[in-house]
Amino acid sequence: MEHLRHFAQEFRKALRNLLPIVAVVVAFQLLVFRRMPEDPLQLVAGLLIVGVGIALFLQGLDLSVFPVGKNLANQFTRRGALGLLLTFGFAIGFAAVVAEPALIAVAEQAELISEGRIDGVVLRVVIAVSVGLVLVLGILRVLRGWAVHRILIGGYVVVLVATFVAPPEIVGLAFDSGGVTTNVVTVPLIAAIGIGLANSIRGRSALTDGFGLVALCVMVPMIGVQLYGMWVYTFGGGGGTPTTGSDQGSTPLWLEHVVGLAEMVRDVAPMVIVVLFFQYVALRRKLSHPLRVAVGFVMVLVGLYAFVVGLKMGLFPLGTQMAEQLIDRGVPALILLFALLIGFATTMAEPALVAIADQAENISPAGINATAIRLVVATGVAVGIALGVYRILSGGPLHYFIMVSYAVVIVLVVLAPKYIVALAFDLGGVTTSEVTVPLVTALGIGLASAIDGRSALLDGFGLIAFASIFPIISVLLYAIALEKVPRLRKEST
Repeated sequence: MEHLRHFAQEFRKALRNLLPIVAVVVAFQLLVFRRMPEDPLQLVAGLLIVGVGIALFLQGLDLSVFPVGKNLANQFTRRGALGLLLTFGFAIGFAAVVAEPALIAVAEQAELISEGRIDGVVLRVVIAVSVGLVLVLGILRVLRGWAVHRILIGGYVVVLVATFVAPPEIVGLAFDSGGVTTNVVTVPLIAAIGIGLANSIRGRSALTDGFGLVALCVMVPMIGVQLYGMWVYTFGGGGGTPTTGSDQGSTPLWLEHVVGLAEMVRDVAPMVIVVLFFQYVALRRKLSHPLRVAVGFVMVLVGLYAFVVGLKMGLFPLGTQMAEQLIDRGVPALILLFALLIGFATTMAEPALVAIADQAENISPAGINATAIRLVVATGVAVGIALGVYRILSGGPLHYFIMVSYAVVIVLVVLAPKYIVALAFDLGGVTTSEVTVPLVTALGIGLASAIDGRSALLDGFGLIAFASIFPIISVLLYAIALEKVPRLRKEST
């Protein structure tokens, strides 16, 4: 009964989180396009399915991913098995990313647009190895107590230097690839490992030291992809014929759902296998409450699948259609307004952001409020996507915009209270998953393809990077404001 009440509570909360998306869609349809959305009943059904999916997903996380991740970290630390812990970090990082659906979509787009010069599979392996290696670095950081802001500042200096050396065709893709390495399943697991490590080591803070792994997982792939691009465009061939798939004809609806759920299981299976291997084979210990954990994982899978199905039913077709209509109208102000509002609305509905914001509120002694954090992050994403759309419209060089943005980040890192830095960078990584990435990628490529003088490869990618950078800026500014104005701290708690 308690679980049922918790599910109902999460379902109501999920529907509230979806209201901004509904408001944006209805406002543009009625006020700008002056017509009702096509098939409104399908839109409503899709939203209800999304709400059920988010509620199942979040409840499943509490039963499985969070406790398993924290317990594994505690067991490794108590045994002092550094070699096993670092091996686990690499394995879980590689397994979590190599089958990431958003990364697969971006890699396929890159291979298609580059006419086969960029190999989608190689790109995914490069990014997965980068994430595995950086998780090793992140675990060492927590164990040794290294300051995360120094690692991040040094890493992003390398990223920015690489943008001047790397071919222009790879820069936007590199920054977008960093943003899509973290999804609604990997983020909670990685965060749980970091928090579990910090809690198990005397003298560490769960807020200051526990967060930061997600931020590193976003940063290092940017370097790896730019290095790969240097190799491809210096020594690689001229490209081949990209694989675009074949038309399989009409498929029964029930079979589509079976195949879709099987693909979801396939995407999550590598992580589950790694966790079970290290739990039962490496550590030789049984899971606590295995039935509850199994039920939790099933809820995560079913919830995530329902979430994606609901989006595909209602929001994705409508959002893509609206973007195309705005591009056809060619009114820059309307395109910018749509980018701003849809960025805010989709971020408020991100399940990974909800989960991480709740975790931050639970462990924070600094008065962090989950709802306030989500509003601040959503505002940052909205501003970032709008600025990225402006760059495409104006034709400005991507690396200049990125350089200035990260210069602002570096200055704010120096000024902001240190307890917020790791969380701020992590929140920048959780804003680009299953809700935001498809809409933002479609908008960027659609704009670049529709405007004369723009290249889909050079200009179409990069919006995800802006959606990752500006939440960092907004969260750091929020923390500085809380420090400088005590009254704001009282109002946010």
